[in-house]
Amino acid sequence: MSKTFTYNRLSRDDAVLLLVDHQAGLISLVQDFSPNEFKNNVLALAACGRYFKLPTILTTSFEEGPNGPLVPELKEMFPDSPYVARPGNINAWDNEDFVNAIRATGRSQLIIAGVVTEVCVAFPALSAIEAGYEVFVVTDASGTFNEVTRNAAWLRMQAAGVQIMSWFGVACELHRDWRNDIEGLGALFSRHLPNYRNLMTSYFTLVGKQGG
Repeated sequence: MSKTFTYNRLSRDDAVLLLVDHQAGLISLVQDFSPNEFKNNVLALAACGRYFKLPTILTTSFEEGPNGPLVPELKEMFPDSPYVARPGNINAWDNEDFVNAIRATGRSQLIIAGVVTEVCVAFPALSAIEAGYEVFVVTDASGTFNEVTRNAAWLRMQAAGVQIMSWFGVACELHRDWRNDIEGLGALFSRHLPNYRNLMTSYFTLVGKQGG
């Protein structure tokens, strides 16, 4: 059988995290996840970016309009990261400052999440594929009106070569091996996946430590 697929894994040395239009107004449009679930997923992905020390770029669209400001937790988590407030570009890739911030990292793998999925995520994802980047869209940290529009966006992006992942999948692929750090990533998972605390409790019991 001829080889037809190469598994290019996410690399902490080659990945950039792009958080696109997680704005107070736009988030109110998200109906394919509950509000608490969606916020948890977004903050979990952001925590992964910080944990793996990924270059992270924040961007918003038309903050002065109904889209509203970036959610404050993301500003707090990445106070020193590039923050591109686009004056009106719907597709973030149409903004020169945004693209230049990505190019300045020298990295070729883009991890993208945003609101809404079929516009603020799909448009720059497709543009980045065209520009030669590897693109990984984080499904559960991106939201939209309903499952119909979400699934259509996923299919469109997949057809172009975008890889569809969850934030947990992103974290595990970047981590590679539990021996790299059991407790640090386990603590992150425990904060954002309540059931994961059971695993860490069992682990701490096994090694005779008090879990945090």
